[in-house]
Amino acid sequence: MFEIRNGDTGHPIKVWLKSKDCLEDTCLEQAYHLSQLPFVYKWVCLMPDTHTGKGMPIGGVFAAKDTVVPNAVGVDIGCGMVYTATNVKVADVKEVQTGNGTMFQSLVGSLMREIPVGRAKHRTPQFCRTLDTAKENRELYEKNPELEGLFEDGYLQIGTLGGGNHFIELQEDEAGYLCIMIHSGSRHLGAGICEYFNAVARENAKKWGSVVPEEYRLDYLPTDTDEGRQYLNWMQLAMDYAYENRARMLEAAKETVKAAIEKFTDYRVEYADDINCHHNYASLENHYGEEVWVHRKGATRVRAGEKAVIPGAMGSYSYVVVGKGNPESFDTSSHGAGRSYSRTESKERFTVEQVIVDMKQQGIVLGKQKKNDVAEECRFAYKDIDEVMEQQADMVEPVRKLRTVGVIKG
Repeated sequence: MFEIRNGDTGHPIKVWLKSKDCLEDTCLEQAYHLSQLPFVYKWVCLMPDTHTGKGMPIGGVFAAKDTVVPNAVGVDIGCGMVYTATNVKVADVKEVQTGNGTMFQSLVGSLMREIPVGRAKHRTPQFCRTLDTAKENRELYEKNPELEGLFEDGYLQIGTLGGGNHFIELQEDEAGYLCIMIHSGSRHLGAGICEYFNAVARENAKKWGSVVPEEYRLDYLPTDTDEGRQYLNWMQLAMDYAYENRARMLEAAKETVKAAIEKFTDYRVEYADDINCHHNYASLENHYGEEVWVHRKGATRVRAGEKAVIPGAMGSYSYVVVGKGNPESFDTSSHGAGRSYSRTESKERFTVEQVIVDMKQQGIVLGKQKKNDVAEECRFAYKDIDEVMEQQADMVEPVRKLRTVGVIKG
């Protein structure tokens, strides 16, 4: 880790990379903007997977007193990871023929039928405990009637994956056991909430005497105002929805995997070590004796002894980790490998054929409805996850390393 000082007025920027040369110019510029915000507490942090985002770097962390910044949480509020491990050895089942190909070919196909991916959603409203609870506590949300229309989509999207970098993976750990990992968030609900309250923050900037330049895209909400309290209510709703969304998909995946393996083998499938964690949110926490709102945008909380999941890229490796509780990072680690190239650059640099051949050579089963954009999420588009892990050795300890054996992308 090294530190960057931004003149006499800016807060320090702590960076968990080898050198300043490892930072994109635009990412560093966004970090400078953050460091100039008067409400930033102590310093700004950049995780080893950091890269340019919208308004704030992905892999960026900062704490603020009595202030929240909607764009520093982002549009996919509560996006994160869910994971479980099984008692099944991959070597025992991978060559099993099912009538629909090998076991993993069959599982990938079944999961794509059971869990809507990409833009797909359920045809009829589904049960959603989070949204039902929100309706029972309508007084928390009634001041923002413009957002109530998001509930309708929410009932259709609960238990769905989405697109972009969201995925379902079947993985093998170093001991050979099958694991399941899912990356997803709050779907349209979180995006609608962020866009609405970012506009509210921008419209009220003069009222609160904001000194944040408009081009920073970091308009804020004081938490002691009606607008700030309303955002916090809606943000928590999106976080709870994202948590339930991942849990619902994991339950569907567990049932699918269990049914197939028990049908074609002698295994009785058992699950253990479930983890469900966010990496896009703001949380009221105590750091250095102060209650502050820690903003994590593409970053994972890892308090001492707390387990989390850090995924790599499609066709690469992922990690289950336990936190060391590093106070300088506000008990935070990276949320993944981090992009080396944007989605557009990735498609320019790598062909569909290159990616498909690479995955076949690794024996990975790919499930994707349209493959023309598969290069956007290929492993070559991302940083080396093992290098990322080395750079955050003071934040987390790896307890499980997993490699992809099957992957579904939206």
